[in-house]
Amino acid sequence: MPYPMQRKDRETSRDETLAILDRSSWGVLTSVNNDGSPYGIPLSLARDGDCLYFHCALKGQKLKNLRSRPEVCIVFVGSAEVPINRFTVFYESAVVFGTAEEVTSREEKIQGLRIISERFTPENMHAFNGEIEQMLDITGLWKIHINGITGKRRKP
Repeated sequence: MPYPMQRKDRETSRDETLAILDRSSWGVLTSVNNDGSPYGIPLSLARDGDCLYFHCALKGQKLKNLRSRPEVCIVFVGSAEVPINRFTVFYESAVVFGTAEEVTSREEKIQGLRIISERFTPENMHAFNGEIEQMLDITGLWKIHINGITGKRRKP
């Protein structure tokens, strides 16, 4: 769970933090390998309420980790700008602490994939049903339950 933020003056509200998350093209999911070492991988995630969805293959290191230790952390960077002639960075970021769960229900799997597709490829939704027919059985879907979230921003 989140630790108290050092720079309270840069902390964003929950709504602002969710907006940062929703604007981010991707987040880096961090999980733990069986040997205790960290494993991080960028993902394109879409939010529905207090859950984040991502699609994936049916096998892989990420899934091994999530099945044995479902607790995760995901970092999102909404923006970052290095101003000329200054020693600073203007940024906005969000950190999610959550629990991963594999989606196995056909109905929820289709709905989660729809949420992802509407976020990242809204212009292709006319082909969604055909793609689902072809790919549903060979596509994995996971959701992350948001247990805690923090956001931070440094403005110009």
